[in-house]
Amino acid sequence: MASSDRFQTFPSKPRVFILSDISNEPDDAESLVRYLLYSNQFQTEGLVACTSTWMKNKVCPQDMHKIVDGYEKVVDNLNAHANPNDPFPAADSLRSLIKKGAESYGMTAVGNDIPLSEGGELLLERVLAPIDQPLWILCWGGTNVLASVLLRIQNTHSASDALKLRSKLRVYTISDQDDTGVWIRYNYPDLFYICSVHGWCQYGMATWAGIAGDGWYGFDKGGPDASKISKEWIKENIQIGPLGSTYPDYMFIPEGDTPTFLYLIQNGLGVPERPEYGSWGGRYIATDISGKGTANGHFSDTSDEVVGLDGQTHKSNHATIWRWRDAFQTDFAARMQWSLSSDTSKANHHPIIVVNGSAGLEPLHFELEAGSTFKLDASASYDPDPNDQIAFKWYQYRDPSATQWSVKYEVGHLDIKALNEAGSIVDVTIPPPETCCVELISRAAVPKGQVLHLILEVRDNGSPALINYRRFIIQTTNEKLLGGGGGAEAIGDTMKDVIPSH
Repeated sequence: MASSDRFQTFPSKPRVFILSDISNEPDDAESLVRYLLYSNQFQTEGLVACTSTWMKNKVCPQDMHKIVDGYEKVVDNLNAHANPNDPFPAADSLRSLIKKGAESYGMTAVGNDIPLSEGGELLLERVLAPIDQPLWILCWGGTNVLASVLLRIQNTHSASDALKLRSKLRVYTISDQDDTGVWIRYNYPDLFYICSVHGWCQYGMATWAGIAGDGWYGFDKGGPDASKISKEWIKENIQIGPLGSTYPDYMFIPEGDTPTFLYLIQNGLGVPERPEYGSWGGRYIATDISGKGTANGHFSDTSDEVVGLDGQTHKSNHATIWRWRDAFQTDFAARMQWSLSSDTSKANHHPIIVVNGSAGLEPLHFELEAGSTFKLDASASYDPDPNDQIAFKWYQYRDPSATQWSVKYEVGHLDIKALNEAGSIVDVTIPPPETCCVELISRAAVPKGQVLHLILEVRDNGSPALINYRRFIIQTTNEKLLGGGGGAEAIGDTMKDVIPSH
């Protein structure tokens, strides 16, 4: 039997505040079920039922209560599968966070003389709390609760103090579902705000649709594996036990809101402060680069190049999520198994990755000269389940390194060579300076070049098999300014042999 003190720990937990138009369709309820299975990774600070364009004049907090009732029946089982340092929250503590947002649509709830809803009052309280850690506001429906609080802060604080308060906020919203999203982005361009922007209600264009929308919306045909989002798979693996029984059948696509917290899952892959790095919740880049630093502004859709189930390369914003679907769906199924029994021998648990003596989940950063080689040793990694074996897979995640849409031609290749049979120890060779430390057009050598991303994926052989990751972020350097030349000062100069002179 596995010892729980060998299970994964989470030394810090993201503060999370959820705004949900639960019961406008089944997907919010589905997402809340999954969220509760990960709630020992988070510090949940609010569960507010809100409106949206699909449910303009009512909110349904009672449906949150029904799901928490199911959670209460399994939380003791879940805690048996958690490290004692990171228990799942008590059901009563979650119930106390369920509040009603404004029971009206969009901007009708936002104004200088309009009182805050009880959900808005709770959000304001959490924003004003003297805590330096960012507050993640995950918006599954309309954003008028957030808009009303931002206006209240603007009206009651100096401009500098209001700016400081906004700097603590991190917003990930599932497209625009009322008319306050555009208002927020226009009035508070400094706000860290992840959102796919597209034509009204054209949700198939949004990154978050990559969670499960390929069948309904018809994108990336042949690429994503739909087997683990089918109603049959969900019935067999998710709609089981007291909590799973609160997971409704989906209407359009399952769990459209789930990417907001998949983005924050602590599994060694994502870096929440850097949306452009990518995670289970997708990858986003700054829309307007005029801001100061990465902790402000709007982040919107970008693309990944992914080899799909059909063996073909697919390139889309949706692929930034569906590329991880097998892993996050299997992880979901394993956690639902935790809810069924406190016997740890009847369930699987995540492998623990230790690299060069470091056992955390945070990325490891390196600054290395182009063309050099360095060693990574993950042989101390282990699985807490006594009879499980682990396998190692190292690969370069090239998409976050590109400045253009052309990853194939722009990003230098890391050469990865296994040094032992298990593949737990590798030599990694940085690409030469002419491919990673030169200007894109002029090809002039630069002292600091591309930032390259290496991923270690460790998978166990339990049932269902589970994965953890470790990310290595490599700043390439070129101290001697080698490898330059062959470019031009202006793009027109590169065409001198193509355009006839006059």
